[in-house]
Amino acid sequence: MKIWIATGGTGGHVFPALSVANELSRRGHRVTISCDGRVREMVRRDCPSSARLVHIWASGVGAKSRIKQFWALFKISVSSFALALRFMFFRPDRVVAFGGYASVPAVFAAHLWHIPTFLHEQNAAIGRANKFAMRWVRTLMTSFPSVSGVPSSGVHVVYTGLPVRHDFMAASGAPLPKASSLLVTGGSLGAQILDDVVPASVAAIKNKKIFVTHQTRPENVARLQKFYADNKIRANVLSFIHDMAGAISGADLVIGRSGASTVVELQTIGRPAIFVPLGINPDQAANAASFAKTGGGFAIEQSKFTPKWLSATLSELFDNPSRLEKMARKALVKNNAVDLIVAEVTK
Repeated sequence: MKIWIATGGTGGHVFPALSVANELSRRGHRVTISCDGRVREMVRRDCPSSARLVHIWASGVGAKSRIKQFWALFKISVSSFALALRFMFFRPDRVVAFGGYASVPAVFAAHLWHIPTFLHEQNAAIGRANKFAMRWVRTLMTSFPSVSGVPSSGVHVVYTGLPVRHDFMAASGAPLPKASSLLVTGGSLGAQILDDVVPASVAAIKNKKIFVTHQTRPENVARLQKFYADNKIRANVLSFIHDMAGAISGADLVIGRSGASTVVELQTIGRPAIFVPLGINPDQAANAASFAKTGGGFAIEQSKFTPKWLSATLSELFDNPSRLEKMARKALVKNNAVDLIVAEVTK
């Protein structure tokens, strides 16, 4: 079967797409992957050796400038008609889109030629690009059991989960280290609110047995290292974590933003968390709320995320290891996303 996988924009869209692409290729299907320039090298590095790679001229439409928005829409329109022409001569049997504006051209072209199309939504709330593309799609696959913004009719919704990399799958269900270890991660760009609140909160706790692994922006590393050292707090401050699966496995508790990939990675391994959603991102708020509903952690608004609240919460949790273990069990979700997506697409 010839299967076209559309992705791009960020690693959060790309990694799930590549996981599915590799499994489809392993099963003997002919895979083509389309992506935009921002992630081309990432895709080229990790895509199946037998897969074809197609560059899409696209960028996000979220810019504040009207000129940039118009330019982004123009690029997407040109790519849409270019793919429509390509599909007229080299028609795939299926198109699978993993969200982001770089996937819209493939979805549009597939609609023109009546090619069965599957759309995957990462978040617990439909993103703007997927909301736009959903008018041309019959099947929506979701990362979370409940997703807001899904039309009440006209689309078949299948809960598959979100594919994660193999190292997270290998760590699934790993027991808590019980070492009073705290992981703080704000994503690739860090999060200033975490840098401000977490160190002050840990410093306010009388019991300084907590070991902190804190990922932050490069320019904040030295300042945070000095703060932790001055307050006699054991900490490892770094700007990038190469082995995130290992870092999560080695933590008893995680504090971070609530992008879909982060939430599902914690669910896959099974770790309690305190999520502080990015205030301007409703998707993150929905993801955090979905996680908190399981009992695996907390979702707290940024305005309420204060040193006083956090120090009291950390003290209570680290003084009660059995509660952390219970939360870890509730957070754990078996991840069969790749198999479920492949089965849905190829049936």
